[in-house]
Amino acid sequence: MIYKIIVNDKTYEVEIENINVRPIIAFVDGDQFEVMPEHADQAETKNESSRTKDIAEKKIFNPNPTPAAAPSPNPALNGNTLTAPLPGTVIDVFVKVGEKVEAGQVVVIIEAMKMKNSIRSVFSGIVGEVLVSTGQSVTHKQALMKFAELGEASWM
Repeated sequence: MIYKIIVNDKTYEVEIENINVRPIIAFVDGDQFEVMPEHADQAETKNESSRTKDIAEKKIFNPNPTPAAAPSPNPALNGNTLTAPLPGTVIDVFVKVGEKVEAGQVVVIIEAMKMKNSIRSVFSGIVGEVLVSTGQSVTHKQALMKFAELGEASWM
């Protein structure tokens, strides 16, 4: 099968004799290369009767596609959300909606393995939503609060 592949804005013609054999033997502009795919499920299976039709078929391959933004497992997360740095139980919440918070200010205490951990805000701004309450169990990277308005980006 013959493919047209574009790498760094340069087009190459690649011929692959049998995509099911490992390593794959590929001819790129007349030079032979042995290629080992990372994932076995990438192999195409075609019977020999379709080979003559496939030679005329051209495919464009982009080796560096723009990655799609992965959806966050926690829909509350975005650029103005403070998250839990460790799993545990919320012991105390020191802020309320509408309150002004400074970067570095302790906003929540989470107990993990019988140790109390002071969670400090990495943002300064106005609290828009408090997503946890005293006694609640939280997981790592779970959203604790969202800010309505942000000031400085970080205190660290």
